[in-house]
Amino acid sequence: MIKIYHNPRCRKSREGLDILEKSGKEFEVIKYLEDVPSKDELKTIVTYLGIDPINLVRKNEIIWKEKFRDKYLTDEEIFDAMITYPKLIERPIVVKDDQAVIGRPASKITSLIE
Repeated sequence: MIKIYHNPRCRKSREGLDILEKSGKEFEVIKYLEDVPSKDELKTIVTYLGIDPINLVRKNEIIWKEKFRDKYLTDEEIFDAMITYPKLIERPIVVKDDQAVIGRPASKITSLIE
């Protein structure tokens, strides 16, 4: 099953959702600001993406700049920050089987679901 971690207020996330809708494939929409992923889910996503947790963080968000920038954070602390402030999670994230992409640019989603 394909999943998209989606923020309806984000243009890139809406573009990603549009790609999935046009694909005709079944998928699940997870509005991650309302249904915050667990730490285990985030760890799995990071593993599927093949990145370090810090690379899943939107570092230009005001919350990040005010609370975390210039601080050394362990991976666990980064996961905790994303759970406490889900707006920090990069978007959209599309997961299929044991693979995932951050849909920036949205064409990455197409390559994952084909």
